[in-house]
Amino acid sequence: MPPYTFHKSSYSNEERECVEVATNHPHLIAIRDSKRADGPTLHVGGAAWTDFLATLRPGACSG
Repeated sequence: MPPYTFHKSSYSNEERECVEVATNHPHLIAIRDSKRADGPTLHVGGAAWTDFLATLRPGACSG
């Protein structure tokens, strides 16, 4: 398996960049804290990642 290629998430901002994601594997997404590049990573499947992103979109959660 090739190494993960992380990039800052579009949900991070300039002042508090805190989330990086790697989407270069077809069935696995890796997530890490940008301040701890050598720290732990969270791995989720592509379908779970898509569902997660859908909940972040405006209007996706009713309250």
